[in-house]
Parts: sequence; C-alpha cells; structure tokens
Amino acid sequence: MLRCDGLAMTYSEGKLHTPVFQGLELAVRKGETVAILGASGAGKSTLLHLLGGLDTPTAGEVYVAGERMSSLSDRARGLLRNQALGFVYQFHHLLPEFTALENVMLPVLLDGRSRSASTRQATERAKALLESVGLGHRLDHKPGELSGGERQRAAVARALVNRPACVLGDEPTGNLDEKTAAVVFELMLALNRDQGTSLVLVTHDRRLARRLDRVLELHEGKLRQLDAAEV
Repeated sequence: MLRCDGLAMTYSEGKLHTPVFQGLELAVRKGETVAILGASGAGKSTLLHLLGGLDTPTAGEVYVAGERMSSLSDRARGLLRNQALGFVYQFHHLLPEFTALENVMLPVLLDGRSRSASTRQATERAKALLESVGLGHRLDHKPGELSGGERQRAAVARALVNRPACVLGDEPTGNLDEKTAAVVFELMLALNRDQGTSLVLVTHDRRLARRLDRVLELHEGKLRQLDAAEV
C-alpha cells in the first residue's frame, strides 16, 4: 500500500549539492509494521516526508494506495495524504486553541466531503478514538491542560481518525519518559492490530524496533534490512 521506486534526494544551495540518498526501494504491505533506524542526519525524517508526500524527491516515485504521487495535483495529493496516511511526530503538533476533541476531528473535517456529514462523522470517530486511548474524560481539555503523554495519545488518535491505510511516525515516543513511551507504543501496536493499519516508524529505540515486523537501517544513503542479531 506504500511503495517507493528509485527514490533519490539531493539538497542544493547555490553550487553546493548534498545527496541524502540515491535509488532507495521500499514496499510496505497492508498491516505490516516497519521500523527505520539510523544515525542522526542519515535522512530518516527526509525519507518519511517523501513517503508521506510532504516533500518532492529529486528522482524516483512514491506510490500511496496505488496512486503515483507525482502524477497528482497539489490538491489531489493533499486529499490522498489526508485520507490514506496518518502522521505522528516527536512533538504532538496539536493546535493549542482547540480542545482534544476538536484537534482529533480536524482531519475528517478536511477530507473534502460535505460539511454536515463530516461534522457528525468527525465527532463520532474522534470521541471513539479518544476513549480508546484513555482520554474519554479529557475531550474538552486543550493541549495545555494535558500531560505530555496525554498530548501524544491525542496525536495518535488524530493520526488514526480517518482510518488511514498507513501511519508514518517520526520518533513518536522520543519526547516521552520510558514508561509513557511504552504506553504510547503499545497503543499504536494495538490500533495496528485492531484496524489493520500499516506502521512505518522512525526511531532510535532498538527495543521498540524489535517489536515490529521488519527493521531497516538507513546508512550512508542505503536502506537495508537488519536481521534479529543486528537489532
């Protein structure tokens, strides 16, 4: 459901050209969980942004749910990204002026369907997801009134509210203490099992990576699969 072929990315500034990677190949199956490891600066976040259509590769193609991202208009790409992908970052990126319920509702309200139907659907889905992540009693609380772990759980709920085929996570537990990180990670795995959503997670935590179906390492512009002994 998520694939890249011959993916390359080079940053250019004046006469300076800095290649991040060249010719990467990756295919993620429905319901599969994949960890991507690598040193800081290896290009993990860049790869995730390209897979999510948030940036444009120098060369190669990204396919989401069978759609070639480069062939879509900006609007169509945005709609596909909103409907087929969910994003969880190291920082929750919740809008501070909105409640937890309103933050989780937003992706449904932006999915291009009729406003009345979307509002009903958004409310129902957001409430159900917030209850499933243990925040049913925090619906009307704004981010500033939530703990770090609660904010990140709300961010996970927001990523899943449109029932995406795949969730892309960029160090989603990186800012949390060990206990809270374990809770959020278990939540993501449980929702993966319940909804059949694929997960692609960038992480430095090898203990968490071992829990996923596959572990890949991005090193010196190359992406390779690690065996159990290497993780």
